Amino acid sequence: MSIYGQTKGTELEAMAKTMMQGEANGTMMYYALARLAKEQGYEDLVPLFIEAANQEAVHAGFYAVLNGKYPQDFWGLVKTLQKAETNGEAQVKAMADKVRAAGFAEAADEMEVFAKQEGHHGELMAEILARYPQAEKKEKAKKVYVCPVCGYEYEGDINSESDDWVCPLCGQSKSAFKEVK
Repeated sequence: MSIYGQTKGTELEAMAKTMMQGEANGTMMYYALARLAKEQGYEDLVPLFIEAANQEAVHAGFYAVLNGKYPQDFWGLVKTLQKAETNGEAQVKAMADKVRAAGFAEAADEMEVFAKQEGHHGELMAEILARYPQAEKKEKAKKVYVCPVCGYEYEGDINSESDDWVCPLCGQSKSAFKEVK
């Protein structure tokens, strides 16, 4: 039995959303603590903080599914992610170049690794789409809205979403979306 969207539209939705965001922030915080511990010579703490971060990420994903944050038919999202991650490689590389020009070579070196990882994520999403080509060939929705920032495509009637609905990739409000079909 799926937990998808069980709290959406209920009195529990706001609480699940708060939990989801708290867990996502916890992921970021624990990974930051792991990095700080490493920089300060506390190597023994690094795996502990990473373990906590990984668990927080799982928790955030749980609450996202419970609230129906991402489409249950996720293939359109995977297709958008493939494009975004592939494009993200160049975007992160461009930022790394600016960081390097500002005199922060060590940070720029690491960001260049991140840029390659973003491109790799795009490759992984392409591999997933190639592995399941029939999943993407579903009938297209009658209405399609596109996020002007990241290109995420919302299929269906975006007006059926709550007023506080935001793009699942970049956080733009639904009012920013433009109908393309």
